[in-house]
Amino acid sequence: MSSITARSSELRSQALEHQAFLLLRTIFTVAPILFGLDKFFNLLTDWTLYLAPLATDIIPVSPEVFMYAVGVVEIAAGILVALRPKLGSVVVSLWLLGIIVNLLILPGYFDVALRDFGLLIGALALKRLSSARTALQR
Repeated sequence: MSSITARSSELRSQALEHQAFLLLRTIFTVAPILFGLDKFFNLLTDWTLYLAPLATDIIPVSPEVFMYAVGVVEIAAGILVALRPKLGSVVVSLWLLGIIVNLLILPGYFDVALRDFGLLIGALALKRLSSARTALQR
């Protein structure tokens, strides 16, 4: 009887892990694609306000062109998470780290940087869940 309970508990744990994986993969697919698309339309906000001038000093293009490139990268990252979540989660984590550094350079955006740090932790959790799934499939 004890082995049946243990097996049932293990199956429940795997189901919960799978649900967490699906939730994180979905949000880290959809959000980057939507935010990336919005870099071209600025419906949510004027994204150039979130760009540190240092960025366009390093890459000498207009803030708008810079944001178009950001949009392309974000769309690609979202697609990568959908197709290869183990790799895509690392790309999104590194991307979020870059966004956080950019926001810390700008005065007045520390709250957004903290929010993005929370998202970075979520992307790292997706990486861990993806690794666990890969190990189970072997």
